[in-house]
Amino acid sequence: MVIVGDDLGWNDVSFHGSDISTPNIDELATDSYVFNRFYVTPKCSPTRAGFMTGKYPNRFGMRYGVISPPTKNGLPPEEITFPEYLANYGYNNRAAFGKWHLGHSSIKFHPLNQGFNYFYGHYNGAIDYFTHKRNAELDWHKNFNTSYDKGYSTDLVEKEVIRYIDSVKTRSPFFAYVAFNAPHSPMQAKQEELLKYGYDPQADHEDFPVGGMAGQEREKEIYGKQGRGNNLRQTFSAMVSSLDYSIGNIVDYLKKEGLYDNTIIWFFSDNGGVEYFGGNNKPLRGQKHTEWEGGVRVVSMLKGIGVKNKFQEVNQVVSYIDVFPTLADMVIKKPEHEMDGISVKSRLEGEKLPKRNLYLGNKAVVNDTFKLVRGELFKISEDISETNNVEEEYPEVYQDLLAVADSFKTIEKGEYKREPKEWLPPREWKMPR
Repeated sequence: MVIVGDDLGWNDVSFHGSDISTPNIDELATDSYVFNRFYVTPKCSPTRAGFMTGKYPNRFGMRYGVISPPTKNGLPPEEITFPEYLANYGYNNRAAFGKWHLGHSSIKFHPLNQGFNYFYGHYNGAIDYFTHKRNAELDWHKNFNTSYDKGYSTDLVEKEVIRYIDSVKTRSPFFAYVAFNAPHSPMQAKQEELLKYGYDPQADHEDFPVGGMAGQEREKEIYGKQGRGNNLRQTFSAMVSSLDYSIGNIVDYLKKEGLYDNTIIWFFSDNGGVEYFGGNNKPLRGQKHTEWEGGVRVVSMLKGIGVKNKFQEVNQVVSYIDVFPTLADMVIKKPEHEMDGISVKSRLEGEKLPKRNLYLGNKAVVNDTFKLVRGELFKISEDISETNNVEEEYPEVYQDLLAVADSFKTIEKGEYKREPKEWLPPREWKMPR
């Protein structure tokens, strides 16, 4: 099982010292290998594409943007996805839940045409949590069909994950990709969660950002307006609490059914938090959309099979492109086709990982000791806040990483294509054939 949070900041979980309460994520960490140096891209769609393929999304033109409503691109069907790999080895139950964000302009990008055989959720990012609309069209689906289910999106995803696993648990192994849209904008929370953070319906409400692309929404007078707290951080905190509660319910179900010990769970955020929308990445520098640590270094943990009360920290670099090869190695075997990611299974067995450089995009490179970003060099193993440029102290390292960054120019492929300005989304976001 892979669980992905959306725009969850480094300092938005309580085991990192946050003022937000995340007891269920914290408890999962006590049974997990916690990756303190887990790197992603600083945007939603590229991270998902990289996790799904084990490759840098730069290779197929998906590194520098998200699949917004008028974007025509998607995850290329010719790429081998993790669920497609599993399908060849007896995993007959392969389900995706929640936010897809890997293409909606053609049916060829649909999850059911990318290796999954069950889908429940939404194609776009930044849907309204209560109406499930994006740009005035309902974006909630079950397989190829529109779903008219009512409720808060985080809750609906959680309930469907549990229902699905309950229906397939006795048949054959399952893979569940659970991609919550929380706590991504628009900023909307349930009142019972807001109350935990001091919400007063009678008090003033700050005019904080709605989120998404509110100014361009065709129903901007109602988009994202339900479930707003007294202030931004309060609303964001309540959204994270809902995410935490749903993760707890899924884990509790697995324990109750005797499935937990035999289920691998990898949890991470798709990118860092956004201060403008209430996220907090301290003590990391920067935020989403940047290659500073706050944009690309995220909360991540992996619970293996039979692991209990074995909290272990891993301080070597691990990446979103490692998820596919690692999970494949843990349950089947190492994939033989070419990938950028590596299996980190050996690290879970006590070995050290090989030294390597991870490419973060925009000429940024990171390894276990150093990081090159925006032309500056940081000894990131000691300076996680990126405050001291050490280029003059380590000139050879600086030149070496410049050369590494330059070498990655060869993998930059493609560009994002947009619909014309007058374009409107299809009714209920039906993907055209």
